[in-house]
Amino acid sequence: MEAAPQVSEIKVEPQRAPGLRRYVALDAFRGFIMLLLVSDGFGLVSLRSDPTWHRVASWFDHVPWEGAVFWDMIQPAFMFMVGVAMPFAFARRTSQGATFADNFRHVVVRCARLIILSQILMWVSRGWIAPQLINVLSQIALTYFLCFFIMRWKGSYQVIAAVGLLAFWTTLLFAFPGPDGPFSKMGSVGLVFDRAIFHYDYDPAYSTLNFIPSTVWTLTGVWVGRFLMKGRSYSETVKVLAAGMVLAFALGLSLRPWIPMIKQLCTPSFIFYSLGWVFFMLIVFYWLVEMRGYKRAVFPLLVLGMNSIFIYSLGELLHGWFDRAVGVFTFHFGFLGLFAPVAQSCTVLFAMWCVCYWLYRRKIFLKV
Repeated sequence: MEAAPQVSEIKVEPQRAPGLRRYVALDAFRGFIMLLLVSDGFGLVSLRSDPTWHRVASWFDHVPWEGAVFWDMIQPAFMFMVGVAMPFAFARRTSQGATFADNFRHVVVRCARLIILSQILMWVSRGWIAPQLINVLSQIALTYFLCFFIMRWKGSYQVIAAVGLLAFWTTLLFAFPGPDGPFSKMGSVGLVFDRAIFHYDYDPAYSTLNFIPSTVWTLTGVWVGRFLMKGRSYSETVKVLAAGMVLAFALGLSLRPWIPMIKQLCTPSFIFYSLGWVFFMLIVFYWLVEMRGYKRAVFPLLVLGMNSIFIYSLGELLHGWFDRAVGVFTFHFGFLGLFAPVAQSCTVLFAMWCVCYWLYRRKIFLKV
């Protein structure tokens, strides 16, 4: 399968190495993540003040600070899927004769391209130049680089590395507390670092240093990818994924009394809790696609999953333009009253999907 959301040159999708099974469920899951990323919450956020729909609407927007809802699981799933793709990608490259040095250069170039793309997308979408490394593509680049080395170690050392990253991050939070404590909304160690290096304050509290704990999302994906490459039976695969889900939920919830669940700070309790939901979603897609064979039903997701970086970039740069262009013909669905934003958002999403479908039919994909 493809190695992580990818960027930079347009080329036809390469042939995979012999013996490497392609899991359609993984492509569909990736497409589902991208659908959520570019959907603008399906317009449901506009219903948050409605007494009937406010609870459902709250699931499609991030929690202001502590806690977690469905929408907070998008970034963890995105970074997890990057990790899942890594063993497949490096196995393919190795089968084609790539050495460690070749793979290392490949990783460095890919990380650099992801960071450059993240800067361009952020600068253009915001209208000013402000270097930063908090964008999800930059975070992916940093965790991808770390995981490339960690995944070469013995399994027990990889687990120690994951625990060590979370312990180190938690220690930093407590060693350098903000004015309102270690889990400070406006004064955490990550924000202090970004203000010193980039003179940039991304409210509320996302920071470059979040890559330290979020590497665990990507590394867990690597472990799952390696397990899937073994080609175990359906029942065994589901049991292992379910065990991972239960363990992640248990760790996240058990830590919560001492370490609050805060996505913006990537606290260990949130890392584990979100992994539980990521495992759950992966199990659902694996059951539907690989076990039940509903591959045609997930085709719309495959169109996005096969061109993940393109649809992400399109959403970042041109979502507003699509909204205006589509609105000319839909009149922004004003005649639907309360549900007008929902209809408009879904129509814009469909228009962007059609662009991806046009590329898909011509086998044009955006790669790193």
